[in-house]
Amino acid sequence: MNHDAYEPAYISGILKDTKTIALLGASPNPERPSNRVMAFLLSKGYQVFPVNPGHVGKQILGQTVYAKLAAVPQPVDLIDVFRAAEYLDGVVDEAIALDTKPKAIWGQLSVRDDKAAAKAEAAGIKVVMDRCPAIEYPRLGL
Repeated sequence: MNHDAYEPAYISGILKDTKTIALLGASPNPERPSNRVMAFLLSKGYQVFPVNPGHVGKQILGQTVYAKLAAVPQPVDLIDVFRAAEYLDGVVDEAIALDTKPKAIWGQLSVRDDKAAAKAEAAGIKVVMDRCPAIEYPRLGL
């Protein structure tokens, strides 16, 4: 898939089909983009599981923080990645190794790795990169 541009139906389909999200790189700091996006996603009714090994067991926006994807207590539909682009390949490997793979992996603004995306897509996982769901959701009128 070409990740330079996405059809609105592709992105809106992912956002509409998603109920549960693992947010990698979640921060307890309300000034951080990951915290603001997590608050937005929670406000839209998504169940969000923050993942950050530096804050395991703590709460971010009332949600318990997990060390890694495999520690999240239930399957997730979407993995939202707030990590540097060089970590996306490892995230894809973790996602593929899960008992129940997510439907999609979403790389936040500036998070793009086309090889990692191709690997995820070959495993049947949709990919969005260099986008923010908190921007796309209102832009698409969802």
